[in-house]
Amino acid sequence: QVQLAETGGGLVQPGGSLRLSCTASGTIFKIYRWYREAPGKQRELVAAITNDGNTNYRDSVKGRFTISRDAAKDTVYLQMNSLKPEDTAVYYCNAEDSFYPRDFWGQGTQVTVSS
Repeated sequence: QVQLAETGGGLVQPGGSLRLSCTASGTIFKIYRWYREAPGKQRELVAAITNDGNTNYRDSVKGRFTISRDAAKDTVYLQMNSLKPEDTAVYYCNAEDSFYPRDFWGQGTQVTVSS
């Protein structure tokens, strides 16, 4: 059974940090992505990482967020620093299967940045 399990969301003050984790199981993935969806807004891509370590970020999080992968643990992380209220959203992990044209989603984790 293919699964993506996210952890690490919560409430943090502006300027604070959180680290999200996404643990994958059931297949080998070739690309991992973090998306977020704020109330009343479309889901947007935040960051992505390939199996060979190439990364990219949306402009609004560059320099503040870092995506990384621990292959031994089948886990992808999103380290979020200098958080702003506009980062408040449900964050979703997404991954592309290496063998078939399909992708999978985690259940989402809420991140709230508020004083």
